[in-house]
Amino acid sequence: MSKNMEKTAQITFTGALTALLVVLQAATAPMGNTLVTGTLVNALLIVTVRSCGLWPGVFVSVLSPVMAKLVGIGPLWSLIPFIALGNTTLVLVWHFPGKALLGRKKLAAAISLTAGALAKAAVLYLGIVKLAVPMLELPQPQAAVISGMFSLPQLITALLGGIVALPICAVLKKRR
Repeated sequence: MSKNMEKTAQITFTGALTALLVVLQAATAPMGNTLVTGTLVNALLIVTVRSCGLWPGVFVSVLSPVMAKLVGIGPLWSLIPFIALGNTTLVLVWHFPGKALLGRKKLAAAISLTAGALAKAAVLYLGIVKLAVPMLELPQPQAAVISGMFSLPQLITALLGGIVALPICAVLKKRR
């Protein structure tokens, strides 16, 4: 396949994954279940970076919280940059061990799964719970809900998203 065709295929697949992201967020919004939505979004972020590359993964990572807010499942606009940073952290961790450990797929997957989930959860916890929520001076009930959303559930959904993404990535790799 020529370079132009590869680039076109990458852009097209990134567009399809972006559209799927919006559909998943809109479809799961009425459920009100962040476990389902978060797991699916994290899986999609991982599939994007593993199948399309770093920059498409970063693009979808940044777009995801904006689209979540627009479909009614995102938190305050002031938290969007922190969520985008958490998503981008997940994508970066899933991208680089895979590149560094070529030929050691199981080790790269285990490192990406564990380190990616821990790193994303840490970025969101520190950025939102420890920095943004206190600075925003929110009413206690709202601060408690937001703090709860951006602590342990983020670790769980990032881990589950990685578990969901691994077999999808394996199938996509075989199709190439």
